[in-house]
Amino acid sequence: MYGPDATFAGVPRADLDDLSSLRAARVVIIGAPFDGGTSHRPGCRLGPQAIRFTDYLAHDGSRPHLALRVDPLVELGVVDVGDVLMPSGDTETSLQRLEEAVERIARGGAIPVVLGGDHTIALPDVTGTARAVGWGRVSVIHFDAHADTGDTQFGSLLGHGTPMRRLIESGAVRGDRFVQLGLRGYWPDPAILDWMADHGMRSFEMTEIVARGLDTCVDEAITLALDDCDAVFLSVDVDVVDPGMAPGTGTPEPGGLTSRELLDAVRRIAMQVPLAGMDVVEVSPPYDQSEVTAYLGNRIVLEALSGTCWRRRQLAGESVHRPEQPLLSRPSSVR
Repeated sequence: MYGPDATFAGVPRADLDDLSSLRAARVVIIGAPFDGGTSHRPGCRLGPQAIRFTDYLAHDGSRPHLALRVDPLVELGVVDVGDVLMPSGDTETSLQRLEEAVERIARGGAIPVVLGGDHTIALPDVTGTARAVGWGRVSVIHFDAHADTGDTQFGSLLGHGTPMRRLIESGAVRGDRFVQLGLRGYWPDPAILDWMADHGMRSFEMTEIVARGLDTCVDEAITLALDDCDAVFLSVDVDVVDPGMAPGTGTPEPGGLTSRELLDAVRRIAMQVPLAGMDVVEVSPPYDQSEVTAYLGNRIVLEALSGTCWRRRQLAGESVHRPEQPLLSRPSSVR
């Protein structure tokens, strides 16, 4: 919707209205240029364009992963269908269009990867995926500084502070299969925390992550997400990362993960779970510095796709390279 027309990292273009263009795709990129649910600093309607464009490498539709030895864009047949038309000021129409697009992608057997946009879009993203995979059969792993479980926002049921409550209330996702990592700061209030506890949500706050270690918390999040669910939706708000490393976002909260920690966690989750869909949200280019947040958003997508590609190879019985292994073979002895 905004600026030059190009695809994510140069992958082939596809058309949601032409199903033949999606037939070979295992992953479909779709943009959600919407920031009508923002409560503080706007601008993430420009996020999809920034995530697609920001890179120092050729826009050639190929990104071999150094540690995993896969090329996810090529091997997964990734295509980009462009942006959903999301008119500013018409929240309900915008979200309905996005939900229909995500559901169409998921029903076609591909993984929808949604580039946001503010976190309001998680409501149609997960809902559309759940309609295709199974109502209440998709768990959510959610990286964020904020719980996004408010009842209302400025008197409205729809906003980037409310989508997770709407998902649980609708039954699209079970509260006890909704896992959050990275919460911190001074919101939500006790009444909202009580609602979350009553619905069985599991939130790993930054204080717990620091005390117990991110790897341990991610292990537990994966175990919980895989229990009695058929697939996982991964929702990543870039403000889970400390704003010193991701300043281009609407509601920055100091004290978050490092960018490396987030990328490692996203890759590991994608390597270990059946991913049904994902979104990357709250990249706000007007507040970015040297495009560092846009780079992070781009790499979050690539790490998730690389982990998914690696997992497909492993399930197919193919030889896989593990990230902890040396990149280059070394002689067993020195002559």
